[in-house]
Amino acid sequence: MAETNQTEVYVYEQVVILTSCVLSFFGSLLIICTYAIWHDLRTTPRKLLVYLSVTDLLSALSYFYGVLRSFASESGDCIAQGAISTFANTSSFFWTVAIAIYLYVFIVKSSQRQADNLVLYFHLISWGIPFAITVAALFLHKIGYDASVVSVGWCWVNIQAEDHVLWMLLTGKIWEFIAYVTLPVLYILIKIHIHNAHVALSEYRPILTSSPVSHSLSSMADRKLTLIPIIFIMLRMWSTIRFLLLLTDSNAGHNPVLVTLHGIGNTFQGAANCIMFVLFTPSIRSRLVALLCCRGQDRHQQIESVSQNRASAYTPSHREENTNPQTWENSKS
Repeated sequence: MAETNQTEVYVYEQVVILTSCVLSFFGSLLIICTYAIWHDLRTTPRKLLVYLSVTDLLSALSYFYGVLRSFASESGDCIAQGAISTFANTSSFFWTVAIAIYLYVFIVKSSQRQADNLVLYFHLISWGIPFAITVAALFLHKIGYDASVVSVGWCWVNIQAEDHVLWMLLTGKIWEFIAYVTLPVLYILIKIHIHNAHVALSEYRPILTSSPVSHSLSSMADRKLTLIPIIFIMLRMWSTIRFLLLLTDSNAGHNPVLVTLHGIGNTFQGAANCIMFVLFTPSIRSRLVALLCCRGQDRHQQIESVSQNRASAYTPSHREENTNPQTWENSKS
């Protein structure tokens, strides 16, 4: 690839994408923290979301460094950053599909035991395959500077490699395409099943409204997790478009708007998941508000306590001033 085909990354694009990385980092961290703090949230679907958040957090860090450096040539830290982002990005694809499969088995097949038995395989596949691919790419010197042709300042597959398209597929794009097909199918099947279940139970709703069983069934599966595929597709489609434009040798892949959308899409998933599954989840949002308010009240109480202690330090002297004349009068009498 000629150097003249390098995509220029403007400063405003860097600022926007770096902001997206920061939001994604803290969003992923908040998902992990809420899971760690509140034990009743430690359901298997939430645990899978935590694993996805770990990959998103790692991606945000690696992309942040890459965009901040805005590599202009291949270097040691370029290769390291490219390897980390390759592993985290590919693992994110697998965990996103894993969550959809778990929800499908859990909700549609109505088998929690069978769904839970899949978790071990999810770990082996979602961590193992990305790790093996990344190690192979490093060993064969396929990761390196890509002139921002299918990135935004960060490093990925060495654009000078003759088989760079093949390695772009192996290190991400082929799994992205599989996710595009698999996720909507599973998502639609889950939504159809939920809709049919609601229709079937509608005539018994007056009986079930006072029953705690209906509430327990609705809380067993966090249905908002089914929005993960939609978030995934809406964010990842821009990088796919740029990859397809690369295959056709189109200059449209250098369009600043498309480049910016690509940068946001690759880095914002952690923040998007946090918005949907923490900030827009009333039960978790109310807990966070209560936690922040309690800390604010505790701090206010501490300040009041310190001020009271300071005031009490002067109380004895005032008492002495008040009692001394009385004592003197008593002694005089």
